[in-house]
Amino acid sequence: MTPSTAPEAAYELAQVNIARLKAPLDSPQLKDFVDNLDPVNADAEAADGFVWRLKDDSGDATDVSVFGDEWLIINLTMWRDTNALTAYMYQGRHREMLARRREWFERVQEAMTTLWWVPVGHRPTVAEAESRLLHLRTHGPTPYAFTLRTSFSPREAQPAAAG
Repeated sequence: MTPSTAPEAAYELAQVNIARLKAPLDSPQLKDFVDNLDPVNADAEAADGFVWRLKDDSGDATDVSVFGDEWLIINLTMWRDTNALTAYMYQGRHREMLARRREWFERVQEAMTTLWWVPVGHRPTVAEAESRLLHLRTHGPTPYAFTLRTSFSPREAQPAAAG
């Protein structure tokens, strides 16, 4: 390991995305989405580079409140790096579900997804994820909160100040 890559191994990629439901989770309109939650989550957990995901008592995160809005659902995960996340997102069952997202979720103008680097072993809270997402919405992509399209290395992001 070279000195330039050694610090990057000390960080993992946090990813949050939220979505505004078009209907209640128990509605016929969302049946295919709900039926695929467990298989898609199992695929993620088996993916190369997957580290962790937020779960509630049901094994997913559909009961976790985000921004105090009952129509929003959250997906909060940790990955080895942006390459691992991207490889998972655009293949298999997840890719199929992503292609159908407009059936289940409202189209919104504001950013609903952000990424940031955390020390290995850290598990971000929902409050931390909300703060990073709000930062992205206010400031655009920065080393503190960024996107896949405009990303930063762990080296660029440390130490990342929120200001």
